[in-house]
Amino acid sequence: MLPTVAGISAELRSEFGDIDIYLFDQLLRGRLDARWRVLDAGCGAGRNLPYLLTHGLDVYAIDRDPGAVACVSRLLSRLSPAADTARVQVGEVDALPWPDGSMDAVLSSAVLHFARDEAHFRDMVQELWRVLAPGGLFFARLATSISIENRISAPVGRVLLPDGSERFVVDEATILRTTAELGGRLLDPLKTTNVQNLRAMTTWVLEK
Repeated sequence: MLPTVAGISAELRSEFGDIDIYLFDQLLRGRLDARWRVLDAGCGAGRNLPYLLTHGLDVYAIDRDPGAVACVSRLLSRLSPAADTARVQVGEVDALPWPDGSMDAVLSSAVLHFARDEAHFRDMVQELWRVLAPGGLFFARLATSISIENRISAPVGRVLLPDGSERFVVDEATILRTTAELGGRLLDPLKTTNVQNLRAMTTWVLEK
């Protein structure tokens, strides 16, 4: 079937929204094929949710921004009218309202680098892990110091990045140590994208 006059990109955006390409990679590799209860922790306006909602996944979402939550509630009502909008809540990633082991997959895209400090980072990760069921998928994209160590003031902590933003970053050793402390298993090697030495974003994928 040929694309419409709107173009291939418009058709893809219609189906997938503005999905994180690294999450799209997980979809292509079947990582959500049998993981139906999905939590988007720090969902923003729901960029990663259109495809999941239109394909029947049991989506939950949380964000500290009421405006973002309102956007996702509208998205849920439009794309999955039968879903309970109470699945979308205003709240903090380090204090989730769902029970232990209640999610088959937890997504945290560009969220963990807003931690205040190491303790807050640890609390957020442990809370995400708490609600994940055994065998569940943990997917995170976060700013790190990997490959830009000589351009920032510290490898771990809140730093000013060369792009002018302030973020909490961690290094490879911290991610690997945290993985071991959680008892998780890396499904993929850590993959870091260096954006012209202005920032570095790492994809962290675990199985519980």
